[in-house]
Amino acid sequence: MKELMLGNKALARGLWEAGVKFVSSYPGTPSTEITEEAVKFDDIYCEWAPNEKVAMESAFGASLAGRRAFCGQKHVGLNVAADPLFTLSYTGVNAGLVAVVADDAGMHSSQNEQDSRHYAIAAKVPMLEPSDSAEALNFAKLAYEISETYDTPVLIKMCTRVAHSQSVVETGERVEVSKAYEKNIAKYVMMPGNAKRRHPIVEERTKKLIEFAETTPINRVEFFTDELGIITSSTCYQYVKEVFGEGASVLKLGMINPLPVELIKNFAAKVKRLVVVEELDPIIENHVKSLGLKVEGSNLLPRIDEFSQNLIAEAFGKTIPNSTFPIPNCPPRPPVMCAGCPHRGLFYSLKKRKCTVLGDIGCYTLGAVPPLSTIELTLCMGASIGATHGFNKMLGKESESKTVAVIGDSTFMHSGMTGLANVAYNQSNSTVIILDNSITGMTGHQQNPSTGFNIKGDPAGKIDLEALCRSMGIKRVRVVDPYNLKECDAAIKEELAAQEPSVIISRRPCALLKTVKHKPPLYVDKDKCIGCKSCMKIGCPAISMRNEELGIRNYNDAKAIPHSSFLIPNSAKAVVDQTQCVGCGVCSQLCPKKAFASTKEA
Repeated sequence: MKELMLGNKALARGLWEAGVKFVSSYPGTPSTEITEEAVKFDDIYCEWAPNEKVAMESAFGASLAGRRAFCGQKHVGLNVAADPLFTLSYTGVNAGLVAVVADDAGMHSSQNEQDSRHYAIAAKVPMLEPSDSAEALNFAKLAYEISETYDTPVLIKMCTRVAHSQSVVETGERVEVSKAYEKNIAKYVMMPGNAKRRHPIVEERTKKLIEFAETTPINRVEFFTDELGIITSSTCYQYVKEVFGEGASVLKLGMINPLPVELIKNFAAKVKRLVVVEELDPIIENHVKSLGLKVEGSNLLPRIDEFSQNLIAEAFGKTIPNSTFPIPNCPPRPPVMCAGCPHRGLFYSLKKRKCTVLGDIGCYTLGAVPPLSTIELTLCMGASIGATHGFNKMLGKESESKTVAVIGDSTFMHSGMTGLANVAYNQSNSTVIILDNSITGMTGHQQNPSTGFNIKGDPAGKIDLEALCRSMGIKRVRVVDPYNLKECDAAIKEELAAQEPSVIISRRPCALLKTVKHKPPLYVDKDKCIGCKSCMKIGCPAISMRNEELGIRNYNDAKAIPHSSFLIPNSAKAVVDQTQCVGCGVCSQLCPKKAFASTKEA
């Protein structure tokens, strides 16, 4: 049966067809939907793990038990999972073990731009790279065959454009695969003596995989002309086909580690000009150069950001008929915290106290942008706490009295706990604020160990954050409501003044959760508003300043004014967008004239 599928959904379908029984992942754009789609199959046990390292280790345990297993993560998640991955290359597998890493060239939702092909090379494991949804499905099934045939974990490299685009796939039936577990200390216990004997096996496996790469159909030649030959993979293959059609011969690589040798040499011998088109680092290009071949690539194309049809066409001095370009002078739409976001009040209080705020990974990172402009550091998952500890240890009391770490509940469970253990153990006078919005917000509302629900939404083990922090040696632990500015301000003031480590848990569910019941939206009484813009200091997207000549006096007037009306600063009054406001009341606490009122009162 043929079906139009998102790349991530197609890959999940491939897992099901391959007979996968176990999936453990940590959400991360652009990989998240793979696991969210896999959980819809009753044949597959799925879970969200606290972090990618745990996910990889759990998947290996399932493989060891004789069941095909999978774990998924984005590119920075593989940094976390690299520890078990490198040793898994030595141990090999029992049943097939496949891990997806989804790269984010262009950094649509990431703190860096990295090329995960380096991990496959360094760990000496095979990596497949699909270029559309059909290949995502088929490569998933092939990956398990490779894993079991060559006794190796297999990486599949997705990217944003393949993961989040749709194309036609042909679905198949599920196969059931299981193997018996056999005790094998020499294979699975990686103490030095055993590891030393496993390393030659890895090197021999690589030679066999190179032979496989020479003949596998996923590495194929499309020959049309001897004038120009292009070696490419992933979405770059799609762009090359759109730009050149049959105007260039193409060596399309589906297996990008290890790379073939003879296949590339034979292709190069048939063309007058050889070019590699690949995003980010020159992995394929350097391999081709190592074969003694003359090749172009880095001299034509950039090593940053995503490629596009237009970029490739321009590099080769071509144009694409009917191509579309971005409309000039479009107004920017920077990301902002949602109306009613529970983090907004807490960040306002931190800014009011002129705190130095070391932040973390999550939607709350938007506390770094105007008008809050509060967060001064974002590095990687969990780094806020460790960085605050080192910062305070070096600067002492001057820093301790105004520096805080902010970290989300999911990020705290991911890798913040060890940072807090360091604070407690090595006793820096640090204040940590856990922004507990009861969900993993940035990646689309996935559960985590502190929410009390599993991936299917069923009741699950719930970690008590307060008890956890106290058990780690933090004596001062308190909970505040971020919608209550006075409570937040008092807590920050008192904990920064304390002469010992402390934790503030800012607790209120994400405003976008379906389970959250909002209060009626607010409106601004025109007669009370003096246009002082105090309410604008929190950067709520539901509040704007409009010219008083628009005649907004009450709730009914506000409903009648289009939200797209021109903003005129002179004589402007505050206006609340009724479609966005959730009635959190943070803005009303800032208004000196009490101009905000509930629509329920109108």
